Amino acid sequence: MEKVLKKIALITIGAFIFAIGINYFAIPNGLAEGGIIGITIIFYYMFGWSPGIVNFLLNAVLVAVGFKLLQRSEMIYTITVIILSSFFIWLTEEWGVTLSTDSLLAPLYAGLLIGVGLGIIFRTGSTSGGTTIIALILKNKLGWSMSKGVLLLDVLVIAGGSFVIGLEKTLLTLVSVYVTSKVIDYLVDGLNVRKAVTIISEDADEVLESINKYFKRGVTVFPAEGGYTKHEKKVLYAVVDKREMVRLQRLVEKVDADAFVAIHDIKSAFGGGFS
Repeated sequence: MEKVLKKIALITIGAFIFAIGINYFAIPNGLAEGGIIGITIIFYYMFGWSPGIVNFLLNAVLVAVGFKLLQRSEMIYTITVIILSSFFIWLTEEWGVTLSTDSLLAPLYAGLLIGVGLGIIFRTGSTSGGTTIIALILKNKLGWSMSKGVLLLDVLVIAGGSFVIGLEKTLLTLVSVYVTSKVIDYLVDGLNVRKAVTIISEDADEVLESINKYFKRGVTVFPAEGGYTKHEKKVLYAVVDKREMVRLQRLVEKVDADAFVAIHDIKSAFGGGFS
């Protein structure tokens, strides 16, 4: 029960911040968005319909259509997100301000707040409904990936909205959407980017000993064979925090200056010393 209440509290905070981004910066400055919220904003510009009410109605229809595609827990939290976000969008109508002195501030702050709100919601494992449900339907019927479905829908909504808000506002909307995606990635993937390191060295045993001595990280050793030399080698694989990367590089170089080191980002790591 404590975990459920904490999850609902985070969803509530995220939904409120999301609504502030929409009503305080996006709508007053004539910007649109992708997905279902983008459609509600366009309807507001065209007909003056309440974004909060329209958002709730459109999402309610999608939930009814995609009911069988979501698990029970996902459905409960998705409905919670839809209700809270729609309520806060309705509650915060007329709260916004028009940034006439610097039009670039509007998409930056809109993207920041919308990204923070959605990032908090996604961090709980919930979805915002809307295009996520449509993407699930496309995946089920056409075999499309979720990311492909969401991207296509967002592009279609923004492209359609350009006929209402104009080209300049559409370009600024793309800035907002880009900032939103980066903020969501930052929050969902975690603040500490992990690095996966592959090390091939003639002194693999000594490198391994040094890593074990100076790092509290596990290292996996793979037997390998040189494709050209046909000599047997050992390949070391480890995952470290970004802040540990420089120290690890220097340690490897100290043991074997000719060691081959390949480094790549990984989105997340858990277990084995990572939380």
